[in-house]
Amino acid sequence: MNILTVLLTVIYVIIGVFIAIVVLMQEGNQQGLGSIGGMAESYWGKNKGRSMEGNLERFTKFATAAFLVLALVLNILM
Repeated sequence: MNILTVLLTVIYVIIGVFIAIVVLMQEGNQQGLGSIGGMAESYWGKNKGRSMEGNLERFTKFATAAFLVLALVLNILM
């Protein structure tokens, strides 16, 4: 059981570092005055899921879910 705990803790730390890097790579959410004129409805606003920014958001969601589940598992094991 000790080896499993160490292995899960290492994976937990790696996922935590990955989340920090992915969040820092994302663009800011500030639209400024462009959101008043409808700039959010541009091509990039509509097709965000296909862009790099959309992929970063998806990676963040999955990594955060894995991080939380792993935190619960580690809490039960310790």
